[in-house]
Amino acid sequence: MDDAQAVIGPVNLAARVDEALAVQAVAFGLDAEEVAVRRHIVLRHLMSPGARAYGATTPDGRLAGFVYGMPNDRTHWWSTVVEPYLRATGTADWLEGSFVITELHVHPAFQGLGLGRGLITTITDTAEEKRSILSAIDTESPARGLYRSLGYADLARQVHFPSAARPYAVMGAPLPLARRN
Repeated sequence: MDDAQAVIGPVNLAARVDEALAVQAVAFGLDAEEVAVRRHIVLRHLMSPGARAYGATTPDGRLAGFVYGMPNDRTHWWSTVVEPYLRATGTADWLEGSFVITELHVHPAFQGLGLGRGLITTITDTAEEKRSILSAIDTESPARGLYRSLGYADLARQVHFPSAARPYAVMGAPLPLARRN
């Protein structure tokens, strides 16, 4: 991919799921088996009430990045895994009335251009909820730096998801997100 700027807008992620997962595979280091598993998960998530997606599209129509999320549902798998960790830190109330950023990925050729910031602020600006939660690999990374700059703070760390090799941090932020750079 070249470094032409991309435009952020709503995207039919179900129709472009394979393209989105190709971006995620490169950005997140997934193999073909992991992509196949995630394909079914993404399509299932997109059927959830309130789920929506935005993409960063290049002038020639390629997907440079994407984000999707939905209002949190405490019966969903993610919530049931993170709830004990949040309860232990006294932050389990964040599972109520929150918009979950389920996935946010930008192709490495387009990282550092503000697309991740634009994608997450665009999707949360459309949320009716008063706060947002997400999980990120629990290491110091550009992604975690971005989330902190937007007002996200750690709610729980060293969260272990089944089948994930590395621990995650669960982060939360009041909405609207901070607009610092």
